[in-house]
Amino acid sequence: MSEDRLKKYEKRLNELHKLSDEELKDRFWELCNKIVEPMVEYGKHYTSPSIERSVLLRMGIDSLTTQTLVKKINEAGLLGKGAGHVVLKVSQKENISILEAAKKIAEEDTALQGLF
Repeated sequence: MSEDRLKKYEKRLNELHKLSDEELKDRFWELCNKIVEPMVEYGKHYTSPSIERSVLLRMGIDSLTTQTLVKKINEAGLLGKGAGHVVLKVSQKENISILEAAKKIAEEDTALQGLF
């Protein structure tokens, strides 16, 4: 390791040693969010219905339902949030399984209202 890199490492190490466990945890999540932010932005702008159907299929939702879900999510202007994310949010909001949430979105026109 070069001398300059070693000095920078020791400086960061000393700064981290001063932090409490809670502060370290907060710093960890701050850095995690910073790392994934470009990927989230990319996903918001460069997704497609076929990509979102693929995500839903991997969540265990059948292909006919995925088509309906993506259509409804897109019409609601939420496709940029990610279809899987939308289904997860409905699942958490209603305290139901992923498959039940998918069915709810497919069958109820109001399932996506007030979600975000």
